[in-house]
Amino acid sequence: MEKENLSELTDAELIVEKKKLQKSKIISAITIGFLVGIVFVGIAASIIAKNILVIIPLLFPLYFIYKLFTHPKKNNKLEELLKERNLN
Repeated sequence: MEKENLSELTDAELIVEKKKLQKSKIISAITIGFLVGIVFVGIAASIIAKNILVIIPLLFPLYFIYKLFTHPKKNNKLEELLKERNLN
């Protein structure tokens, strides 16, 4: 569903979108936790092995964590519309 047409949705459709948003937030939180765990294990392994090159592949999970943190900003319009219609 396009984000531009949120104001045209009915209350029932907005509640469905709200449920999708909540599921998305939960999945993002689990993914971020998993990636942070990978980073911590990688840093611990690099400290134990005394090898700095192990840290370079850890930039990929850090990039994905960054993208997951900035992704919810796209859903602000939906949250504002839910507050306007008192559908919280």
